[in-house]
Amino acid sequence: MASGTITDETILEVKGLQTHFFTDEGVVKAVDGVSFSLRKGEVMGIVGESGSGKSVTNLSIMNLVQKPPGKIVGGEILFHGEDILKMDTRQTRALRGGKVAMIFQDPMTSLNPFLRISTQMIETIRLHQKLSKKDALKKAIEMLSLAGIPAVEERINCYPHQFSGGMCQRVMIAMGLSCNPEILIADEPTSALDVTIQAQILDLMTDLTARFGTAVILITHSLGVVAGICDTIYVMYAGKVVERGNTNDIFEAPKHPYTRGLIESVPRLDKKNRERLFSIPGQPPNVINLPPCCPFFPRCSEVQASCKNAYPPQTDFGEGHSAACWKYAKERRSQ
Repeated sequence: MASGTITDETILEVKGLQTHFFTDEGVVKAVDGVSFSLRKGEVMGIVGESGSGKSVTNLSIMNLVQKPPGKIVGGEILFHGEDILKMDTRQTRALRGGKVAMIFQDPMTSLNPFLRISTQMIETIRLHQKLSKKDALKKAIEMLSLAGIPAVEERINCYPHQFSGGMCQRVMIAMGLSCNPEILIADEPTSALDVTIQAQILDLMTDLTARFGTAVILITHSLGVVAGICDTIYVMYAGKVVERGNTNDIFEAPKHPYTRGLIESVPRLDKKNRERLFSIPGQPPNVINLPPCCPFFPRCSEVQASCKNAYPPQTDFGEGHSAACWKYAKERRSQ
């Protein structure tokens, strides 16, 4: 994969994470018992429709959930064995940007429009790497050059509005990697960009993270985006992980009906133009006060009576591949 060398060292472990939002209409269980681990050098994809909880999961890792109405009510987020949720303000600030960096969805709103690119990059580098202003500027120029910014010594003094969306995203990638973070979280890094630029940005991000040995968590709604660059994939629906596994297993032998629906909805060049593009029927559920059953059953073509009564357990298929579906739970029990 594009991630380069993956080691057995686990640098991030999320255990039973629960992030809820307390509203006048009820409790929104945006993240409800999510668990995963990330190894050094690994590229992980978290996939799901809007509202599935993937972005809130990663905001929770950065401890950036807005309080109120949001609150992390359960679970652990262990970075090298230390719980991020128990860190004080000073430790959390040192973690963000220094050890864990995040690229947000819209690059045009992620950069301060009133400050030059040089000012924003130098401030970040000096804060986390304790370099002089001269050395920080040199580092910023080096990273922007690696990110493919042309005439970088001149353009580093420009304002964000003088860059295109694709160039702003390159700046965000350069800024995110400038402090040599161990983890880079990319939240829909290509959704605000023209389709002709998306592949370039993904290639750039994976090439640079492989060069620096950075682990990546890529958040996206499209399985087509993660197909060529991720080592492992976690599929989320209604705040829970419904399927997980390595990329080959997810694409070659998807188990959960929701995963199969996402794969079938990706446009294929080898299909006839006359074939209608598949879409999953219905809409994602309202996650306020969800009943304790499979939330996908109203949209599922393989629904069973048990799907409406209780949430299915995770069924293990080996090699780290598992899915939460009553179909497989019953099959395993009958064997």
